[in-house]
Amino acid sequence: MKKPELLLPAGSLDRLKTAFLYGADAVYAGMPGVSLRNKTSFSLEEMKQGIEYAHSLNKKVYLTINLFTHNSDLPRLSEFISHLKELNPDGVIVADPGVFAYIKEHVPGLPLHISTQANVCSSLTVKYWRSQGASLCVLGREVPLSEIKEIREQCPDIKLETFIHGALCVSYSGRCLLSNFMTGRSANKGNCAHACRWKYKTYIEEENRPGELMQIDEDEHGTYIMNSRDLCWLGRLNEILPIGIDSFKIEGRNKSEYYAAITARTYRQAIDDWFEDPNAWDAQKYLNEIMTLQSRGYTVGFLDGNAGPESQNYDVSASSGNWRYAGLVRGEKDGKLILEVKHKITTGLTLEFLSPFQFDPIRFTVQDFYDERTDSLIDTMSSGHLGQSILIPVSGKYRRLLPPLTVARIQIKKT
Repeated sequence: MKKPELLLPAGSLDRLKTAFLYGADAVYAGMPGVSLRNKTSFSLEEMKQGIEYAHSLNKKVYLTINLFTHNSDLPRLSEFISHLKELNPDGVIVADPGVFAYIKEHVPGLPLHISTQANVCSSLTVKYWRSQGASLCVLGREVPLSEIKEIREQCPDIKLETFIHGALCVSYSGRCLLSNFMTGRSANKGNCAHACRWKYKTYIEEENRPGELMQIDEDEHGTYIMNSRDLCWLGRLNEILPIGIDSFKIEGRNKSEYYAAITARTYRQAIDDWFEDPNAWDAQKYLNEIMTLQSRGYTVGFLDGNAGPESQNYDVSASSGNWRYAGLVRGEKDGKLILEVKHKITTGLTLEFLSPFQFDPIRFTVQDFYDERTDSLIDTMSSGHLGQSILIPVSGKYRRLLPPLTVARIQIKKT
């Protein structure tokens, strides 16, 4: 059995490289105006650099062109598609049938992947897209495990992809109008305000008192009524891997390098360990690691059928977790590690560096460290400025295990 492709999101060139460093086989990325990626930082030149970098590692990049077009989008779409041959991606992810046909006509031979936005939830739909020339279908998050098995058996001649981790949307396959209605920011154009995470109050109006709204008191489960927990299939990979899905996709296009590192290294290790010895595979090791990420709590979503109340977090929309992204290794200087600070660092703090070469973290208690700009000895560095870095004396043995883009984390006390 062939291992599934581990597919990570990339909202910047650094995140693309971080995902590959920690074990991703491929990334998907997009640009503003032609995808649901309005907050991406990629320029056209950076996208080209990223694809060339991936190909130098024998890895892949898929471009998202998954907007639903209005006439006003067409000139911009046409201009971007004219650059596809130059960019040379390994495929494009589309949702709109018109965009599908346009790319098929103007860039023949480019692999076309059908986005989750297209709501592919049955073998009938998969077969339709296969007949149109699609090379892969991303199954909707609403497809349960039993039907994933059936679709795989009934559609052996096309690649299938499933989401295994990331944020869930209250709407069907993410096609939501709530954000647009509340703020004018369209989720279907990559600019969601996440209105489903907000706190809502409920009122009643008595028939003979129009306009006099009376608030209904809420119980402990009555506040965040649309706030879904995050998707995590990590603990069930031993059931999913034998099906033969071609690609496992992680959501998180606006997430940090830390998110890319944790999800890539954890799922990479879990997949590799299962293939090495499925009988000895134990999910707990990987679940302990994924819990160091901030999340809204985890759910398997529709894996077992319709998601129940346990898939929602009614109490709070804030992320939970007591680990934080502390820093990103940028290289070496005078035998010291350059760490770009992402969280306040003080003398005596214990950092955990997540080496891409081993699963166990490298723990290091910070003693003396220096301001990277001035080489002066300091005892505190905050993360208030972009690019603010410190120099940490680390032995050569450990520096070799901590290449550029290695992430570090700290454990914070629960309040």
